[in-house]
Amino acid sequence: MARLTDYPVFAARGVRLNLRNPDALITALVLPVMLMLVFVYLFGGALEDTTGSYVTYVAPAVLVLCSGYGASMTATSVTNDMTTGVIDRFRSMDASATAVLAGHVAASLVRNTLAILVVLAVALAIGFRPQAGPLEWGAALAVLLLYVTVLSWLGAAAGLLARSVEAASGFTFLVLFLPYPSSAFVPVETMPGWLHGFAQHQPVTSVIESLRALLLGQPVGNSAWTAVAWCVGLLLLTLPLCAALFQRRAR
Repeated sequence: MARLTDYPVFAARGVRLNLRNPDALITALVLPVMLMLVFVYLFGGALEDTTGSYVTYVAPAVLVLCSGYGASMTATSVTNDMTTGVIDRFRSMDASATAVLAGHVAASLVRNTLAILVVLAVALAIGFRPQAGPLEWGAALAVLLLYVTVLSWLGAAAGLLARSVEAASGFTFLVLFLPYPSSAFVPVETMPGWLHGFAQHQPVTSVIESLRALLLGQPVGNSAWTAVAWCVGLLLLTLPLCAALFQRRAR
């Protein structure tokens, strides 16, 4: 059973590990901004007819994309812990699996909050004009951070399964790829018919559509509830999975 005092200790450790790896932190901040600039200025002109103002269409998607990339780094940090022997020291101190992994997830939330602020500032600078009030901004942030939390725990599970940091980095590819077959960058209707079902009903689409509706003052419909249901369901599956995988790896 984890002691409540363990959680802030391991959360602070996770933040310190981020600060000791500035290259990864800078990449997590810069890569999403570069992707947004590429889509807006290189592809946006060709997509204006189907989306309207493309920066308005794509900015919520890039917020999700940057959150996914930042959360995926949890996989490599967990694998690094599991392969360097530091877990043996934690076990000798009677630290629980939940507290150790929650520290990595907390660090992911801090890292992603910073990345979200950077991406949002750049989006505003290049023409993104949200119509949200305080309540809508709060709801959008809650959905985004819930999504980050789920991906961070999934990253922790991937890190526990991987036998090397290089193998764990494969989770990053999956997380970066998933927004593309969704409504992130083009409407689902413009995709081939055989792809519509997956693109329309995968969790990333519901998260992005929720953010668009909340930030742009559009009807939310069922997208927010669908996004929350996806995230809560995945979280309920991932938490016990992480605990079981940790116990197996740490024997």
